[in-house]
Amino acid sequence: MIPEAQKQQMAEAVAKIRETMAAAAKAAGRDPAEVRLCAACKTRTVEEVRYSADLPIDLFGENHVQELVEKTDANAFIGHLQTNKVNKVVGRAALIQSVDSTRLLDKIDAAAARLGLVQDILVEINIGEEVSKSGVDADSLFPLLETAAAREHVRLRGLMAIPPADADDTETRRFFAQMRELLARADARHYDRAQMDILSMGMSHDYAAAIAEGATIVRVGTAIYGARDYSKKA
Repeated sequence: MIPEAQKQQMAEAVAKIRETMAAAAKAAGRDPAEVRLCAACKTRTVEEVRYSADLPIDLFGENHVQELVEKTDANAFIGHLQTNKVNKVVGRAALIQSVDSTRLLDKIDAAAARLGLVQDILVEINIGEEVSKSGVDADSLFPLLETAAAREHVRLRGLMAIPPADADDTETRRFFAQMRELLARADARHYDRAQMDILSMGMSHDYAAAIAEGATIVRVGTAIYGARDYSKKA
């Protein structure tokens, strides 16, 4: 059971986040309806996710395959996806946000073909070129997009990125602007079967800046659920 105080905290947090999202969109001359809130529910319990599903949250994102399987409300995969876990994610996640290689793309396409469906994906960009982080670099982006657009059982929907954690506000804003420009360049190529309408970027500490630079999905976890306790399992 979730304590009533925790339920109230989550409800108030989501309401505040929605207000901030709307204000950021309006300040940028955008329609707030263009931006969706993804609750990043890594390490959260099934009960917490089920309760928060009744709040004004648009989709739920998981980083770990096992947690995605356990939490039936989750509908996006936002973490690094290992090729040997693809079969557990395809068909379960409405959107896979972390495609960063041809090998992973081929695995997803094959799994979707077996299920007779088309899997929506985003290509993840390592926008800060960090050695420890997954994602393609900007130079490798367009060849991978070409490959993705040619796959019959994959639908390319856009791009995702996580700027470096140690970047200051100005640097982070610059990374977000670069992502917006890359999406525009990709969209201008008019790839077959692609629908380049999603730009997933921005988390609890920087989602307002991401919206100002064109984000259509922001991934917020801590600001909704509180600090993560990694000693607990969902």
